[in-house]
Amino acid sequence: MITVLGEAQPSAAFVAQSALVLGARRHLDAAQVPGDRALVLGPLAPALDAVAALRDKDPDVRVLVLASGDPGFFGIVRALAERFGTAALDVRPGVSSIARAFARLGAPWDDAVVVSAHGRDPRRAFNICRSQRKVAVLTAPGAGPAEIGAALLAMPGLHRRLVVAADLGGPAESVIELTPAEAAARDWPAVNVVLCLADETAVEDTMRAVAGYQGPPEGGWALPEEAFEHRDAMLTKAEVRAFALARLGPRLGELVWDVGAGSGSVAVECARLGAAAVALERAADGVARIRANAEAHGVGHAVAVVHGSAPDALAQLPAPDAVFVGGGGADLPAVVAAASARARRTVVVTLAALDRVPEVRRTLLAAGFTADGVQLQANRLAPLPGEVTRLAATNPVFVLWGTRLASPSPDSSHHTGVLT
Repeated sequence: MITVLGEAQPSAAFVAQSALVLGARRHLDAAQVPGDRALVLGPLAPALDAVAALRDKDPDVRVLVLASGDPGFFGIVRALAERFGTAALDVRPGVSSIARAFARLGAPWDDAVVVSAHGRDPRRAFNICRSQRKVAVLTAPGAGPAEIGAALLAMPGLHRRLVVAADLGGPAESVIELTPAEAAARDWPAVNVVLCLADETAVEDTMRAVAGYQGPPEGGWALPEEAFEHRDAMLTKAEVRAFALARLGPRLGELVWDVGAGSGSVAVECARLGAAAVALERAADGVARIRANAEAHGVGHAVAVVHGSAPDALAQLPAPDAVFVGGGGADLPAVVAAASARARRTVVVTLAALDRVPEVRRTLLAAGFTADGVQLQANRLAPLPGEVTRLAATNPVFVLWGTRLASPSPDSSHHTGVLT
């Protein structure tokens, strides 16, 4: 039997009965485990091999794993269950570091999104902090308080407060509230968890039925034009927006640029679908309009609005996963080139002028993307006198999109030796 203990210090008898005790150095020292039966956890593979070798000799051997908090929550239980099966495990969890951190605030956490940065691309954690109101990050090298603070500062207009919690439940417990700028300016030791909060109270008005991220919003997507404030119909029509969103594929943990945002309808829809978004707009009145639209749809916390012109303003933005470019001026090829140089996954371009299509295709191909496209024209039902209906044609629009051929390697999901 493999006992995984996260709740309390094991008794001397429990340690004595175990042929092998695994854990971090601090756990082994606190339990006074004899050196010949102690195995300090670093990379998990050698530790799992040592356990397997013992079990091959004696299937009834007792192994003790010392962990912290709830080892079934982003912890070692997953690796053990994959290797030895759930029937071989006796899991005795304690209070998770996430629960302790929110408890120190006196706040519930059933509405929090929890993300682990261990062994994974930290950009996912950064983008979730940018897009969600209440986030708990299990930190890792490269994704600690300073890096999270810097990532938030890179998104203009996003207001967050951070809670940095270390050694929760231990003798050196520390809980510090500070701004992203303050967090970015400090050097930090290893910490348990960072809470990233968009609201001062960190308490929703109503209790949820499902914990964590709620998924796509009610009311669907590709919202009608009437759902957005706009000037002179300067926004992406619903039918075109639906197709563009399908190609952009916005999702939780990603960042999307909306370049030449106009009303910000694409940025708003991407944020409603879970992504963080940057809306770049050169008109001052457009900037105010985008902010109003984002607030009206409940995603003001997830849409950063930048007043500036592409391509120059793009250099200051954090690298996106996907980019939407609307419009078709003379600088369109340069804008698409700048976007393609930074986009990790895809670029989508809408334009009305046929003459611009070959240039955009060449630009995407030169940047190492595929280059596909369609012309879209919707004919909407419109009423006529006498209770009859006609078809009203909208203007045709070209939608071009490219997918990066040599995409970056996906987030690593290998097991680490960090226990919770």
